[in-house]
Amino acid sequence: MSTQPTTDIDQLLPKNYDPKAAENKWYPYWIEKQFFKAERDPNKRPFTIVIPPPNVTGKLHLGHALDTTLQDIITRTKRMQGYSALFLPGMDHAGIATQARVEATLREEGISRHDLGREKFVEKVWEWKHIYASHIREQWEKLGLALDYSRERFTMDEGLSQAVREVFVRLYEKGLIYRGNRIINWDPAARTALSDIEVIYKEVKGALHHMRYPLADGTGYIEVATTRPETMVGDTAVAVHPEDERYKDMIGKTVILPIVGREIPIVADDYVDPAFGSGAVKITPAHDPNDFELGLRHQLPQIVVMDETGTMNELAGIYKGLDRFACRKQIIKDLTEQGVMFKVEEHIHQVGHSERSDAVVEPYLSTQWFVKMQPLADEALANANSPESVKFVPERFKTNYLRWIENIRDWCISRQLWWGHRIPAWYCGDCNETIVSRADVTECPSCHSHKLEQDNDVLDTWFSSGLWPFSTLGWPEESEDMKYFYPTNVLVTGYDIIFFWVARMMFEGLEFTGKSPFESVLIHGIIRDSEGRKMSKSLGNGVDPMEVIEKYGADALRYTLATGNSPGNDQRFYWEKVEANRNFANKIWNASRFALMNLTDFKYEEIDLSGELSTPDKWILSRLQATIADVTRLSDAFEFGEAGRVLYNFIWDDLCDWYIEMAKLPLYGTDEAAKKTTQSVLVTVLDQTLKLLHPFMPFITEEIWQALPHQGESITVAPWPTVNEQWIFAEAESEMNQLMDIIRSVRNIRAEVNVPMSKKIELLIKPSDALSAERLTRGEQYLTRFCNPERLEISLDLAMPEKAMSAVITGAELFLPLAGLIDIEQELNRLEKEVATLNGEVERIEKKLNNAGFMAKAPEKVVAEEKAKMADYMDKRDKVIARLAELKGE
Repeated sequence: MSTQPTTDIDQLLPKNYDPKAAENKWYPYWIEKQFFKAERDPNKRPFTIVIPPPNVTGKLHLGHALDTTLQDIITRTKRMQGYSALFLPGMDHAGIATQARVEATLREEGISRHDLGREKFVEKVWEWKHIYASHIREQWEKLGLALDYSRERFTMDEGLSQAVREVFVRLYEKGLIYRGNRIINWDPAARTALSDIEVIYKEVKGALHHMRYPLADGTGYIEVATTRPETMVGDTAVAVHPEDERYKDMIGKTVILPIVGREIPIVADDYVDPAFGSGAVKITPAHDPNDFELGLRHQLPQIVVMDETGTMNELAGIYKGLDRFACRKQIIKDLTEQGVMFKVEEHIHQVGHSERSDAVVEPYLSTQWFVKMQPLADEALANANSPESVKFVPERFKTNYLRWIENIRDWCISRQLWWGHRIPAWYCGDCNETIVSRADVTECPSCHSHKLEQDNDVLDTWFSSGLWPFSTLGWPEESEDMKYFYPTNVLVTGYDIIFFWVARMMFEGLEFTGKSPFESVLIHGIIRDSEGRKMSKSLGNGVDPMEVIEKYGADALRYTLATGNSPGNDQRFYWEKVEANRNFANKIWNASRFALMNLTDFKYEEIDLSGELSTPDKWILSRLQATIADVTRLSDAFEFGEAGRVLYNFIWDDLCDWYIEMAKLPLYGTDEAAKKTTQSVLVTVLDQTLKLLHPFMPFITEEIWQALPHQGESITVAPWPTVNEQWIFAEAESEMNQLMDIIRSVRNIRAEVNVPMSKKIELLIKPSDALSAERLTRGEQYLTRFCNPERLEISLDLAMPEKAMSAVITGAELFLPLAGLIDIEQELNRLEKEVATLNGEVERIEKKLNNAGFMAKAPEKVVAEEKAKMADYMDKRDKVIARLAELKGE
């Protein structure tokens, strides 16, 4: 046997795989060679994925790792398939979240943003951004993401800021952006407005407080009930249903508001539910969205009784200065003492909390900027029902998306922050003109005054990130990148931001480019801990992806995340799975080392498959073609869990456990032609397999591929394997399956009676026909090598021995005479169990074939396959029954 010197092998592939060394070697190489830089090649089809931009607020978590790994797998696959593949990186300024983090660091230094002033504070946030952007890039590198850093963008860089202003101005000029005094969701902790989807509703145990408001004419009182008694000082009416007989005579009268003493009317409105509570409700237009709309209909005053921190203001009278919840306690006490509040009952209800600060959201009357959403939603709905409709994977999430846009409300886009895109609106101090402009304004166009002040608010983060698929490619300019790479192909994101982000991108993409911003949306779930709990700081169950990479390597983490679930579903994180996938990487490594040891001085040009192929050669090449077809099909359908399973089974079972073991016979033999052919098959199969695995495990596949005889600079830009019809050998697969069945059966029998593989046995095989006899005779060398028989006999005329272990496989019966070792009773029990199993299989298929529905719908091929299976099971059963009779002496 000719082998390469061990030292040379160890230089190519050391005995143990070191993930860190491979990661540190290949990522800089890929970047230096610019393999990830996407070219606008007219001879290639473009394929674009824009990274969902992570917030510059800290480290990436496992959810980011899952999200970006899936995108990277898609991008790497498409690049190998010949596309000009762009994976565009970038980050989001994340207004509220980033400002909150920077303010928290300032508080630790004993200062506030107001001490610094707006300009200095924004400088501090930019410093923060540069530090954390650098951290994020390091993490992208650790994960092995094939990002085109030459096109990296940030939501507040100059180009994207220009796009944001352009969109604001166009929507304003179209009448779709307006400034108004409306009820919005207010975060008293962050002191900013929130959009509806930034409010998280939690079930809270509260109370329903029943009060009596006295009629001003002294004729009695009207009962009202509320969960928020602290807002009663802002009441401006009591409302009843116009057809509620109990209150018909009261409509138009007035009541005296307790404590405040203000006289307020009783109004009739269809909004009121007569069946809830007393059927009469207090109306506080400045602190409830439904009351606000009712107040507009009845021209009611709007009295704001809190300030921006949730503290009661001067309009709250004697409660001025109290926190809203302290006010609630005090007002309950006061109203109870006065006999106004006569009943309190427990009430479970949904209370809105700020997604960012977790503060209880306050419905608050405020002057804000809004986007009129209905026209944009109509456009999105029309697209959803057109042939150009975006494809959701899984499709069920399209229903969620449609349900939301069908019930759209105007979007509050202004935020009372300093970090973000400042609203491009200026107010004239002399003529009160509002000027919205793409460029900074220094003179009022109406009165030519220079007393101009820009709006202090910034835009909602989602306003700018909604432009991400096209603003990153140069829009509003008609850039060459925009022409070539837009629309993007796939958006990969979690189901938790369909409304936050996916819908925004659809609205803005359709409005400003006339096209859907992406062809498909791949939705994944969230990663939970091993007990199924959501990962959170409070539970302390979070997992840092960098810690996983440090311990097991990026490839093991990537493979675990990508294959851990099916699209749209949550997955649980288990350290054991990562360890198992590290072991899988080691299995590939060891198989490749074996191959290299048997490829001394073998050159790529020497690969020659024109010689005589053995049955295992044909079988592995044929299995490879099926694997290529399956992995390609499943990857195109984003079924990465299934694609990973197919690859795992092929590599671990077919290649390592079977083919490599069988290849040792010619490799260690004296037939030089057979050895050369086996070397060629081994190199071909490893090369193709590594390419299929590369998108999942980029580092180890590059390390091994570079050590093999190969063509090209890197596996990253090597061509994706395609099915070669000439290498599909159905007959060889059938023949090999029969050999493997015999070897497995012999091993199982040995295990049952504790006969080790090292102990020689007699192996007698009775083929069922001449074809099986020919096949098995051709495979004698493999049966001898892997069954270790002292004597092997293959004969159609075989006399069945007594006291022997037996097995029935497709096309043959096996007998292992084990005199002195076999327990007859044990063998009888085993055979009876086998008969029961085969009976069950026969009955199962009979039921299917007797099912009229199945027979009517199933294709002929499927029916034929089921009938063939049943015939095979019945044949095996007959043989086992015959063997039972023989052992019993019947």
